[in-house]
Amino acid sequence: MTHSSARFLVEIDGLTTSTFAEVCGLEAEIQVIEYREGGDKSGHVTKIAGLNKYTNITLKRGVTGDLGLWNWYKSVRDGNHDGRDMSIILLDEQMKPVMRWNVRNAFPVKYEGPSFCATGNEVAIETLVLTHDGFEVSA
Repeated sequence: MTHSSARFLVEIDGLTTSTFAEVCGLEAEIQVIEYREGGDKSGHVTKIAGLNKYTNITLKRGVTGDLGLWNWYKSVRDGNHDGRDMSIILLDEQMKPVMRWNVRNAFPVKYEGPSFCATGNEVAIETLVLTHDGFEVSA
C-alpha cells in the first residue's frame, strides 16, 4: 500500500500549530570513523560507527496570524533554552496515523517571514528551521 506524503500533522509540545504545507529535513546519518592498527603495514583500514548526525528540520506554512512559532523563536533568540519534543505524523486516506517521527529537544535556529510582491498572487509563507537532538521512527 502506498501513502501520499501530503497528509501529515505536526505536533509541537506547548504550541497550537496550524497545518504545515511542507516539512523537510528528516535525515539521520552515522559518521564513520576509520582507523588502522599501529603495526598493520597492509594499509587495511577498519571502519566503525561514530557519532549520529541529524540535519535541521524545516517547517513551512501559510501565514495565519498565529504568533506561536515566532514567539518560540523569539524566546530562544532572547537566550532561553526552549527545546521541545515534537512529532511528525503521516496519515492515510482515512486520516489515521501510519508512521510517526518523534523528534527530541527541537528548538528554532532560523525564522523567515514571507516575501511580498504587489503584482504576485502567491500565498504568504513563513518558514521555521529547527535543530534537534535526533528522532525515532515508529509505526
